[in-house]
Amino acid sequence: MGAFDGKVVLVTGASRGIGHGIALRCAAEGAAVAAVARTLEPGGSHLDGSLRETVAAIEAGGGRGLALTADLADPGFDAVALVAEVERALGPVDVLVHNAAACFYLPWDAVSARRYEVMFRVNVDATWKLATAVLPGMRERGAGWIVNLSTMVVEHPDGPPYSAFHAEHGATLYGASKAALERISTGLAAEVHRHGIAVNVVAPVAAVATPGVVAMGLMPGDDTHVEPVEQMAEAVLALAAGDPAVLTGRIVTSAALLAELDRPVRNLDGSARTP
Repeated sequence: MGAFDGKVVLVTGASRGIGHGIALRCAAEGAAVAAVARTLEPGGSHLDGSLRETVAAIEAGGGRGLALTADLADPGFDAVALVAEVERALGPVDVLVHNAAACFYLPWDAVSARRYEVMFRVNVDATWKLATAVLPGMRERGAGWIVNLSTMVVEHPDGPPYSAFHAEHGATLYGASKAALERISTGLAAEVHRHGIAVNVVAPVAAVATPGVVAMGLMPGDDTHVEPVEQMAEAVLALAAGDPAVLTGRIVTSAALLAELDRPVRNLDGSARTP
């Protein structure tokens, strides 16, 4: 019996990378998964991955998946309509995983107004819209889980002297948008705790070799600084299966959380993974 049997999980950014992995890992635990992203069909993006492929992988494992396209950077993004569509097809949303992110590693002066708006719409505004859409049902049922994904880039630069990463690569505005997401998450956790709803944030402890990260040239040369997608997926699963009475309001890294819970990393299909 899976940890998510009978539950509905909505995952944003599920066409590739970490979101794809989270969708498969939740499905392996019995969840019906609504996979949300912009890329529906293979070849619909310059990056590998699509919603069709995510859902096909879920169904190949005996699970149930639903592909829904949405552009979270669109000012008109309607999260209420999206959640309503999920609930018509799969049932009430028990778990919301906001994984989608807009990331530009650019110095301050190189960030255009358009890119600035996209980062804050996806990383901050969509966090508010999606949570607002799922909370009424979660309150009514007296249970729910929201997991938002962040980044280690929220850490403040240490200096002077400053590292080349902070001084030259430019993570200021991206980091600021994710810092806002973290504050939203912990504040919301306090507000909805009495309703049996958990809100947590998890970030990878190292670079994850997603298509987007590879395309931006952000992969380190040393493999010891690379985190497998499976580790992030397992950490999200742990937060989404935790007791809302005690496991809420946390900002954690994947490795620290799994060590704290003494939880092994498993393959995306739920099978044992070789350390």
